[in-house]
Amino acid sequence: MLQRLREDVRCVFERDPAARNTFEVLTTYPGVHALLIHRVSHCLWSHGVRWPARFLAYFGRWLTGVEIHPGATIGRRFFIDHGMGVVIGETAEIGDDCTLYHGVTLGGTTWHKGKRHPKLEDNVVVGAGAKILGPIRIGEGARIGSNAVVLKKIPPGATVVGIPGRIITPRSDDQKRREVMAQKMGFDAYGMTDDMPDPVAVAINRILDHLHTLDHRLDETSHALKEIGGDVDDSHIREIEPGELGGLALDTEDDHAETSVLDRRNNT
Repeated sequence: MLQRLREDVRCVFERDPAARNTFEVLTTYPGVHALLIHRVSHCLWSHGVRWPARFLAYFGRWLTGVEIHPGATIGRRFFIDHGMGVVIGETAEIGDDCTLYHGVTLGGTTWHKGKRHPKLEDNVVVGAGAKILGPIRIGEGARIGSNAVVLKKIPPGATVVGIPGRIITPRSDDQKRREVMAQKMGFDAYGMTDDMPDPVAVAINRILDHLHTLDHRLDETSHALKEIGGDVDDSHIREIEPGELGGLALDTEDDHAETSVLDRRNNT
């Protein structure tokens, strides 16, 4: 439980630049409170203690403005920014490292029992006011734009906007590769596309491509030397800790960021 709480606090620092210290997060962030209450109510619900679970969820709604049915399944490092007006239905499933902004609804489209609510895979970001309705699957790493209404399944890595939601910009392999390399270095490279006019962003993209190539070739060379009898350490190169980059890394107050950094600009 304490480990989960540490993860919850850490992911707030990673995804909200307004967070200043742990005490502030624990006492003033309704998304954190709603998640803690849900964990208790979900435990009660899973053990068949239904009415107390519902009443605790109702209390959490009154306290935080976030309504999470105790039957919903939520993964690790889940973050609700601002919180007010978020509704998560009974059969909703949320993977690890997902982010929801205020006014989001994970709702159903039928009165029949059974699976009625959506499933969000890992690393999904849902912008403010978006509605995801029905037993549909939102693929890993997808981004749902603010006020979008999603009624059909979304493939991994896609960006969705509009009413009804439509896919506009699936991320290219180059962008995904850069994001992986950026995560190793401990900073946020999201949104750095080739057509951006910012010369700094373009330069960072080129550096990430160069580092990826060097990483790959060094790994291949080490393995080849090892195979012909060379005394070479061919283990994977240790990833850079965020704290080792000083001001370039995200300030998390902890020694290592365990999650991928999500795009905060989806809230606009």
